[in-house]
Amino acid sequence: MAFLLCGSIALTAVAQDAKPTTVLGGIDNPCGVAVQAATGHVFIAAHSGVHRLDPKSGKAHVEISGFPTDIYGKGPKYNIGPLRPDGDELVRIYKVGKDAAHKDHEPIKEDAAVATLGPIKASEESAKGEGNFYGVASNGKSIFITCNGDDTKGWIAKSTASAGKPGALKLSIATKVATEVDAPVPVIFSLDGKDLVVGQMGEVSTPPGDSLLSIYDPETGKLKKNYKTGLNDIAGLAYSPKTKKLYATDYSWSDPKAGGLFRLDVDGDTVKATKIASLDKPTALAFDKAGVLYVAVFGTVAEGSTKPAGSLLKFDSGL
Repeated sequence: MAFLLCGSIALTAVAQDAKPTTVLGGIDNPCGVAVQAATGHVFIAAHSGVHRLDPKSGKAHVEISGFPTDIYGKGPKYNIGPLRPDGDELVRIYKVGKDAAHKDHEPIKEDAAVATLGPIKASEESAKGEGNFYGVASNGKSIFITCNGDDTKGWIAKSTASAGKPGALKLSIATKVATEVDAPVPVIFSLDGKDLVVGQMGEVSTPPGDSLLSIYDPETGKLKKNYKTGLNDIAGLAYSPKTKKLYATDYSWSDPKAGGLFRLDVDGDTVKATKIASLDKPTALAFDKAGVLYVAVFGTVAEGSTKPAGSLLKFDSGL
């Protein structure tokens, strides 16, 4: 079995000039962010359901509700949703309205999806079946899902469309076999659409700085490039449509103060990670078409409080 050697690392701390604003607070452990291109509305997956924010009006509501939830984490543990047990986890596809909901809006029910992919049951390829689905990337032909069920394989699953409909969800790329590092989490396509770009989170406790940036051929699943980043726990990746730069969030389980938003600059066989802003347990991120960046953060619940500390932050265009 052949492995690509990781490139060397250049990690640089710089003055953090980017100052985000909070556009939505009181969210219970937000883990996913997506921007609807046609409307600019922001969708946030959280323990309480999928929230929808209209940035122009500032109004938000729960768009989809009723998802199962579970407890996740090593050391600190969090109530996470949507989340099912390994072997039962699903990918749901929903049709949502073009306009923001009115005051009498009833959330879409979790089982009212127009398509469902999975589950991936236990087999020789995945001892417990797949679960902990994290990232989603689609190019119109295929949908790629990062999985964290079988820790020995670190699977990325794939659904290939046929006749305009998504096909069965099948195990496709064994990232831990390819990189010898745990946990694929964020997955996106490169700007030209030719490569699959994956953030390999690594162990959430030790060693620090083990997160990788990995590049795969989406057709063959072959590992093309693998870079050390020096980040602790990459949780999100996104390209800026304005500057074409690549950005990552580092959740940094073992040292939350080290977490934040970083720019990743690839130069040959190396990646330079530049810290843009310190953030309190950031997870997912997404740009709108104007270059505004939205980042979800867990935050820290105040002592004695039961109010959710999660929020959606906004960085104005320019990154």
